[in-house]
Parts: sequence; C-alpha cells; structure tokens
Amino acid sequence: MEEIRKHFPALAACTYLNTASNGVIPKPVVEWRRQHDMDLMNHASVFRDQHKKHIEQIRKTVADFFNASEEETALVPNFSFGMNTVLEGLPKGQKILLLKNDYPSILWPAETRDFEIFYAEIDEHLEQNIAAAVEKHKPDVFLFSIVQWLNGVKIDLEFLKQLKSYHPNLLLIADGTQYLGAEVFNFKDNAIDVVGASAYKWLTAGYGNGFIMVKEAARERIFPKTLGFNSAERFESKPEETMFMKHFEPGHQDTLNYGSLEQAILFQKKLGTENLYERIKIFSAKAREQFAEREFLKNDTLLREKHSSIFNLKGDSVLFQKLKSANIICSPRGGGIRVSFHYYNTEEELDKLLQVLKRG
Repeated sequence: MEEIRKHFPALAACTYLNTASNGVIPKPVVEWRRQHDMDLMNHASVFRDQHKKHIEQIRKTVADFFNASEEETALVPNFSFGMNTVLEGLPKGQKILLLKNDYPSILWPAETRDFEIFYAEIDEHLEQNIAAAVEKHKPDVFLFSIVQWLNGVKIDLEFLKQLKSYHPNLLLIADGTQYLGAEVFNFKDNAIDVVGASAYKWLTAGYGNGFIMVKEAARERIFPKTLGFNSAERFESKPEETMFMKHFEPGHQDTLNYGSLEQAILFQKKLGTENLYERIKIFSAKAREQFAEREFLKNDTLLREKHSSIFNLKGDSVLFQKLKSANIICSPRGGGIRVSFHYYNTEEELDKLLQVLKRG
C-alpha cells in the first residue's frame, strides 16, 4: 500500500476521504505536466507542431481504456460542456426523464431548454422508480448520473440493459464523473448510448479535462451545433463537412490538460487497474458494513444490494466540524456528511473516521 501512497503526497498531511469532490493527483502526472510546460516554454510553436498527433494518441488511450472506438470519443474540457453540446443538439419538445436531486450539470441544462421534463425518485427502489416512470411518461431520453453525487447510489447497469431491451428507442445519456475510474466500464457492451465525465475525481487527472463517448446509432438523433476551426480536417474544409464527434472539439485543444488525462490513465494501468478496482469494492463493502452497524446510513443506501464507494452519513454541522478538527477531509452534502474512498485509502483511515464518529 505504501508503494501506491508514495505517489500522493497530499495523503501524508490529512485523512483524505473526499475523492468525490476532488481526486488527488499523483506525482507522475504532475512531473509530466512540468516537463510539458518546459517544452512549450522552450520550443513554442515548434512544440505545438505535433499537437494533433498527440491529441489523437490521447483520444486512443481514453477510448481503449473504456472499450470504445476513437470515432466514438471526443475530448472535452469538462462534462458540463459535453452535456450542453449534446442537449443543444436534441430536437425541441423531446420528453426527458431525469432523477430528482441529480447533479446540477445534469438537471439544469435539460430544465432550461425546450423539453418536456419528468422525474423519478432516487431511493432504495431506484430502478423500479425509473421503470415505472418510463412506462408512464414514455420519454425519448433518460438522462442520469451513474453514481449519485449526494449519496453514492449507483444505478444497476444490468437493469439499463433490460430497460433498453423493453424500450429500444429510449436514448440513455449518462454522467460518469462519479463512477469512471473506480470500476471497470465497457462502453461497447453497455446499454448507455452517450456517456461523459470530468476526470478530476476518480481518474485523478486534475481539472480542465474530460471526455464524451457517443454510439453511432445515437448520432441519428443528436445534431450538435458547436463548431470551430479545430472541427475541420483542413484549412479548405467546409463547416458542413465536419465529422460528428469533432463538433465537441471546436477550438485549439490543450495538450497539457488532455495529456494529464492520458497520463493519469497510464498511471492507473501501471498500478493494475482491476486490482485497484477490486480494492475499492472490498473497502466500500467493509465501510458500508461498519456504517450500517453504527446506524449512520439512510435507507437509500442501507437497503440496496450494491453501492459505490461514496456514502452520505447521518450528521450535522457540529459533527462535520469535529471531523474537520481531526484533520479528516470530507464534505457536507445533502443534509449529511459525504465521505468517499478511493484505492489510495487505508483501513487505518476508516478506523480513524469511525473513532471520531463514535465520539461524535
């Protein structure tokens, strides 16, 4: 475990249980960023001459990591940009199903456009609520987070396959920001049609980078309007010749930030991705068991069969201040205290949290 934690200096200064807010950037990524900027400073445009090849290389790394094709993948500065581009490309009047209290970058772009909006509740019966809402409202689109930011409730991906089989015309658009980087995800074999993410949380890539993936069949229903010179193949290209995914990349692409995403993925792969994800799974199960015994969980987490590694614990501002005083980094969210565990967290850190909760 020390072999992993040595790459994350921030972990030595506190008990960091806040990846759901901000993932810790590993040293190798920071060292790569430093060299990148030195090269840009010393060589200017000569360094940038190769940026298109570099971006293509980054896109391939991202696509391969999630078993998508390069033609399905675009690099975006954050999830919000990608989602607004998708929704702006949907025809007006679409029926869209949302989840109540989902992340604002999911809700706001849909609610402020000319769509007909419906909602399903997020609780221990999440999948049943979604199925009932789809049967009742017959939406064109279901727009949702795979893992909920407030309480860590994770949608059942097998349920989505079943939902898609019953409603093949239902477009599934997902935010993977609180999910991708913590569990294996196979875009090709998944029912989701469109998925995007910011990479500063579980992928530990820092800010200013993310991606969006769109399956070919979904492109017949989305007509993105975003456009810029980088969308073109050549100087002589016409705007109407723009390839679908290039609508998501309208301007000069930042090799520093997107390169950081690639480096973070390569770092995770070097450590052994599946072993890291298995560690998160085991750690999350243990934490959930401990929280349940101490009655810190609500039914939306307690009564579900599977859960993520994000938990919203019963607690007020007084308890949050006690945790803060104990140098435990977490977040007040949704009327409780949100803690989250990544592969770099330890059982000793969980024990420390439980001790403070016990005193609280």
